[in-house]
Amino acid sequence: MIKNLTFEELNSLFRSVFGLKASEDELTILLDLPDEKVPDNDAWHDRRRIGGEWYGLMLLNSRKTPFADINLCTYKNVGSNNNDLPPFVKKVNEFLGDASLGSGMLVSLDEVLAASSIVVSLSELSATAPLKMLAKKFQFRGASMPGFLRGMIPTLAIDYEKVHERVVEFQERMERAESVEVVLSVAGKKYKSVYDLRFRPAHASGGLMREPGMVGNLPSGEAYITPYEGEKKNEPSRTAGVLPVQFEDEIVIYRIEKNRAVEVTSKGKLSDREREKLKEEPAYGNIAEVGIGVLGEWGVKAIGSTLLDEKLGLHIAFGRSEHFGGVTSPASFRSPKNVIHIDRVYVPSVQPLIDVEEVTFVYPESTETIMKKGKFVV
Repeated sequence: MIKNLTFEELNSLFRSVFGLKASEDELTILLDLPDEKVPDNDAWHDRRRIGGEWYGLMLLNSRKTPFADINLCTYKNVGSNNNDLPPFVKKVNEFLGDASLGSGMLVSLDEVLAASSIVVSLSELSATAPLKMLAKKFQFRGASMPGFLRGMIPTLAIDYEKVHERVVEFQERMERAESVEVVLSVAGKKYKSVYDLRFRPAHASGGLMREPGMVGNLPSGEAYITPYEGEKKNEPSRTAGVLPVQFEDEIVIYRIEKNRAVEVTSKGKLSDREREKLKEEPAYGNIAEVGIGVLGEWGVKAIGSTLLDEKLGLHIAFGRSEHFGGVTSPASFRSPKNVIHIDRVYVPSVQPLIDVEEVTFVYPESTETIMKKGKFVV
């Protein structure tokens, strides 16, 4: 079994990622908990142990850190990825091997975050979207690690200065581009989709969260942007085309218009399921993100967790977007239980039946193909 980080390794990671100052406010580690609706699993249990051990190491060596205090807080899971966090969390007083068993008291999440300069979330259900919004309000720096697995621990030793440099290269391209064209293929049949990048900032998530109000994923290594969603008067989104997504052994084909998946044209059990999802919740079909991950260039392999897998290559997300600079928020969904931001990752080990033929940025005066046959050509 892969060993957890030592205090020296963990302290070095935090200093590198967050650019720790000589004096910091509180460090808060957040963990979500299973319930009858979202039952526990081995990976989740181990993730809580990892987070609890980090808390114990930092607390035991607190004099070697710049933090005024160190917190471990737990909360009942919010039911779906990137749903809003609850107003209260339990501040754990002791760690008993499983953070859900420790004694503690309910405290206001806002109060905890207002007192923290660094927040690290190791959750089962992604808290990235709400933490990004909360960081803008409370000005902490944060790392969101949804679905983190023990097998990812070695990726925390990557030189994130170099990762950041590579990610910024793609962020700058996204900033200049008016659109990005994606050509995918299934059994030789090609499917093209175009994503409107006008009016949107691009983001670099290279593992350096050093500015107040900044939250990113760890492991990190992607540039990403929310396509324009058509909110300007008389200026519809130009995002359109056909997008295949592999679910188990079935290929679901979405038809996209004006930045929304509006129809499933394929046949099959899972196609029927996705068709019903779009009917029940139109905001689920919002194209929320186009991302380019780079960690594959460091030899990192997919392990079955979106947190890491999306950092390996092309990915396209559906659902909530306002945390990335878009306009689709929890209020855009018909029900709070439907709120979601979910990535579809196009690397062979994740969607083996789909090949990335080309990814091309379209600039005002030129075009540039950055990927061919799943490999970077820049």
